[in-house]
Amino acid sequence: MARYIGAVCRQCRREGIKLYLKGDKCYSDKCAFSRRGYAPGQHGQGQARKKVSEYGLQLREKQRARRIYGILEKQFRNYFEKAERQKGITGENLLVMLERRLDNVVYRLGFASSRTQARQLVRHGHFVVNGHRVDIPSFMVKVGSTIQVKEESKETPVFKEIAEGLTHKTVPAWLELSAQDMVGKVVRYPAREEIDIPIQEHLIVELYSR
Repeated sequence: MARYIGAVCRQCRREGIKLYLKGDKCYSDKCAFSRRGYAPGQHGQGQARKKVSEYGLQLREKQRARRIYGILEKQFRNYFEKAERQKGITGENLLVMLERRLDNVVYRLGFASSRTQARQLVRHGHFVVNGHRVDIPSFMVKVGSTIQVKEESKETPVFKEIAEGLTHKTVPAWLELSAQDMVGKVVRYPAREEIDIPIQEHLIVELYSR
């Protein structure tokens, strides 16, 4: 399966929830989901009345999680298999791993307005992790990792705009942010209650356990 390159607002409408894939636009009146909160396509408005099977509910939950984090199917399945081998609750392990992705941490720190933008900025090599340039969005940060914007990147228009908003940014408790220096740190891994995505992870576990 290739990377999805269509209109991302259609994904929100298909999943029936806001996935916040376009940053600030998702909070404005221009949000397509706010204007047309039904599934896309000719029969979209009638789909809400259809009875969904147990399998359908599990599948939709998995698709929502994939789309929120911008991950392809094979990669998502690999994350699940790793989470299953770890100690603890598989579903929670899965979400913690997804939160540890570099593109997600960049987004959580406020260095990007959406995970999509964060992924693009990471790929373009704008970030340094523990003193080393990293351009892999799926790079897994660890406790103690420092993430900072490259010095030369701070002078670009996009990061000058981002820097203005950082002074009012509140980051999750498992992260620390020095807004002035544009440096973030992973203090610890997030607890489940600190992961604010609207996902019932037990349905994903049930889907892959079939």
